[in-house]
Amino acid sequence: MFDFIRKHTKITMGLLFLLIVPSFVLFGLDGYNRSQQNTVVVAKVNGQDIQQHEWDVAHQNEVTRLRASMPTLDAKLLDTPEARYGTLERLVRERVLAAAAAKSNLVVPDQKLHRLYAEDPAIAAFRLADGKFDRAGFLSQTGMTPEAYEAGLRADLSARQVLQSVAGSGFATKAVADISLNAFFQKREVQIARFNTADYAAKVNPSEAELEQFYKDNQALFQAPEQADIEYVLLDMEAVKKGVTVNEQDLKTYYEQNAAQLAGTEERRASHILIAAPASAPAAERQKAKEKAEQLLAAVKKAPDSFAELARKNSSDTGSAAAGGDLDFFSRKAMVKPFADAAFAMKKGDISDVVETEFGYHIIKLTDIKTPKQKSYEELKPTLEAEVKQQLAQKKFAETAESFSNSVYEQSDSLRPIAERLKLDVKTASKLTRSPVQGSTGVLANPKFREALFSPDSVEKKRNTEALEIGPSQLVSGRITQYTPARTLPFSEVKAIVRERLQQQRGAELARKDGAEKLAAWKANPASATLPAAVLVSREQAQQLPIAALKAAMSADTAALPAWVGVDLGAQGYAVLKVLKVLPRDTPTAAIAQQEQSQYSQWWTSAEGLAYYNILKERFKADIKVAKPAEQKIGT
Repeated sequence: MFDFIRKHTKITMGLLFLLIVPSFVLFGLDGYNRSQQNTVVVAKVNGQDIQQHEWDVAHQNEVTRLRASMPTLDAKLLDTPEARYGTLERLVRERVLAAAAAKSNLVVPDQKLHRLYAEDPAIAAFRLADGKFDRAGFLSQTGMTPEAYEAGLRADLSARQVLQSVAGSGFATKAVADISLNAFFQKREVQIARFNTADYAAKVNPSEAELEQFYKDNQALFQAPEQADIEYVLLDMEAVKKGVTVNEQDLKTYYEQNAAQLAGTEERRASHILIAAPASAPAAERQKAKEKAEQLLAAVKKAPDSFAELARKNSSDTGSAAAGGDLDFFSRKAMVKPFADAAFAMKKGDISDVVETEFGYHIIKLTDIKTPKQKSYEELKPTLEAEVKQQLAQKKFAETAESFSNSVYEQSDSLRPIAERLKLDVKTASKLTRSPVQGSTGVLANPKFREALFSPDSVEKKRNTEALEIGPSQLVSGRITQYTPARTLPFSEVKAIVRERLQQQRGAELARKDGAEKLAAWKANPASATLPAAVLVSREQAQQLPIAALKAAMSADTAALPAWVGVDLGAQGYAVLKVLKVLPRDTPTAAIAQQEQSQYSQWWTSAEGLAYYNILKERFKADIKVAKPAEQKIGT
C-alpha cells in the first residue's frame, strides 16, 4: 500500500508543473502569435489537438511564474525534459477535465463568480475610487481583457467541479489506516555489512593499455562542451530612462492635475452591525435578515450610544463584533462598493440607513476621518519626477521595442547599428556553454537566451538572435562571434580522470562480486558471518543507510528469521543485510494518531481522485504523443 502511496505523492519537478493554476492566466497572447508556425501535434484529447506551440508557450509561462514566485529556484531544473513533460501533462489534464465538465453540463453561476471577485484581493486592487473596474490597468498587468479572464475562470471552476465529488467523498476507516500505518512505521533490527567501492578501487592498478582502451570505449565521458564567445545588447527600462528628460512645466502641470491623488488616500474609521445574508441565500432568508437589520437600526436611532452593545450582541461579523463593531481605518478600495459609497458619503458621527451588500445588511456608524495632508510641489518634486520619468520611459520602451526587434532581424549580421541608434552598450561574454552555471543570474543565466544563441542559425551563420523577452520590459538580442564545437579531450589531458573512472568501475564490480560471494557463504554457514553490531532501523530512522539498503531491510520477507538480503548499491558497491527482529512502532499520542489518520485519508482520497482521472483519460481518449523522459535515479 505505502509503495503505491509514495509513488503517487513523491514530489518531482513534473509534479511541480502539475500544480493547479488556470492556464488561461499564464497563456500570453503575444507568445501564442509568435509560435503559430509550429503546428506539430504533441497530444490529443477528445478528438482535439494540442500542438507544439501551445506546449512551448504554456511551459514558457510556467517557468516565468515559478521563477517569479521562487527566485532562488535553479533555472536548469525548469528546462529539463521532465519539467517540460510535466507541463504537457497539465495541459492534457485541463483538456480532459474541461471535456468532462462540458459533457456533464457543469456551469458556474454568476453569483458564485461575483462572490469570488468580491473576495479576491488581487481583483479588488483594480477597482478605481468610484468603484468602477480599471480595464486598462487589468489589461496592462495581465495581458487579458476582463471578459477573457472571466471566461477562463468560468472554465477553470467548471473543470474543478469534475473531481469535487470524488475529493469530497474520500475517507479511510481507522481500522484500515492502522493496518497500513503500523506496517509502514514498524522497526527492524538488522546487521549490515558494507562492501564499499572505494575500498576495492584503491587496490585496482590498471595498465597503460587498459587506460587507453577504457578511454577509447567511453569517449563520451571525456568531452569538452561546446563554447561560444558572444556579444549582446539589452534593452530594458533603465537603458530607456537614460534618454528621458522631464520638462519642469510638464512636471508642475502633472502636480496640479493630480494634487488630490498625490496627497494620499483618505481613510475612514467606522463600526458596523452586520446581519449576514449571502447573495446566494433564498429571497425569504434575505428578507428576514433585512427586517432584523431595520429593527436594530430603529433601536440605534433611538439610543445612538447603544451601537457598540448592539453590535456585540447581534453582528454576524465575529471579527469586529467583540470590539463593538469597530473596523478600524480603511480606504475606499478596501470595502465592497455599496459599503464604501455609504461610508465615504457620511459625516463623522453619522449613522447610516440599512446598507445592502452581497454579504448581507449593514448598519454603519462613522467614527473618524483621516484626511491626508496636501504636500507642496517642492516637497513632491523628486517623487513626481521619478513617476513621470517612469511613465515616459514605459511609453518610450513600447515604441523602442518594435524598432529594436525589427532592427536585429533586418540587420542580422551586426548589433552595432541598433546599439548606436538607441545608445545602448554592446556587451561581450566569453566561453559560454549551452547551460548556465548553477547559481548564475541575469541575462546570461536566462535559458531561453542561451537556447537561441546555440540554435543552428546562430551557430552556423553567426546571425543575431531574435529579440527575446526575458522579463518585464526586458528585450535582448545576441550573436556568436566565435564558436568552438564540443570535442573529445586528448587522452594526455584526461589520463588522471580516466584512471579514476576505471578504478571506480572495477572497484564497484569487485565489491559486488565479493559481497555476493559472502552472502552465499554466510547463508550456507551463518556461524562464519562477520557482521557489525545490530542497529534498529525504520522508515523514520534510516541510520544513514542508503535508500536501496533501507528499502531492502524494510521489505525483506520476515516469515522466517533471521532473513538474509543482498543489495546492489550501484556505484557505491554492495551491502549484505541480516534481519534479526521485527518490532512494532511506538504507540503514538492521540494527537499524532489523529494527524496520521487525517493524512492517510488525504492520501487515500488522492489515490481515488487519480484513479477517477485515469478513467476520464480513457473515456475522452487522451493520448500524449511525446515519449515520457526516463526517470532520473538519485544517488545516496
